[in-house]
This record gives sequence, C-alpha cells and structure tokens, in this order.
Amino acid sequence: MFSLYTDAATQPQSGLSAGGILIIHDHHQTQLSAPLTATTNHTAEFEIARLGFEKLATLATDPAHTTVLFYTDSQIVNDSVAKHYAKHYQQLVDDLLAAQAPFQLVLTQWVPEKQNRGAHTLANQALHSAEDVK
Repeated sequence: MFSLYTDAATQPQSGLSAGGILIIHDHHQTQLSAPLTATTNHTAEFEIARLGFEKLATLATDPAHTTVLFYTDSQIVNDSVAKHYAKHYQQLVDDLLAAQAPFQLVLTQWVPEKQNRGAHTLANQALHSAEDVK
C-alpha cells in the first residue's frame, strides 16, 4: 500500500504554479516537487495529482495489485474524482482518472491543509524556486 499526498501552489500575479508530491511506502518517504504549466490553483491541483500518480506508477512494483491512499486538500479534486466529473475541468479529471487506472484500488480522501503539510511545503518551496528563476 502506498500513501500519496499532493498539493499545488500558485502565484496569481505571475501565473506561476508548482506542486509537491509526498509518497510514503513501508515507512520510506519520497519527496518531489515540480514547476507546473497550470496558471490557476485548480488546474495546478489537478496537474500535480496526475503527476503524482504517474510517478507512483514508476515506483510501484506491480500497480495492478497496488492500493493507493490518495490525500488532497483540494475539495474540487476530491469531489471531481468521486463523481468522475467537473464542469469546467473535465479533461483534467479524465487525465487524472487515466493516471489512476493502472492501480488496483485508489481511495481518495480530502484532508485539511494542516494534514497535508509535507506536500504543501514542497509545493511552496518549488514555487519560490520558480519565482527566483523568473
């Protein structure tokens, strides 16, 4: 079983976004951060969640027999995955569901930001790095 935490950070003035990914498996943590192409927070949350599952697919020995506990502090990502629908973000929902498809079971759980601190910190660090480069 893997635990996957994702979070995005966006700077509205610059349009820059970045995300953090925290993967926990057998008491081992993998921490990743990445600049994102998204320019709004909602799209950034979907993008980093998709990237998290894509990375997880490379780490899991056998995704078809892997359960993932997916934690997000984004209510729209949580609700959209549950419904397989989002009025303004359907392509992003479809992309995220496709990234989840290789796994045997994905359990999505909304968590408050304070319970998603690891991914949140990684996202903010990556955003600050992207701002420094700009």
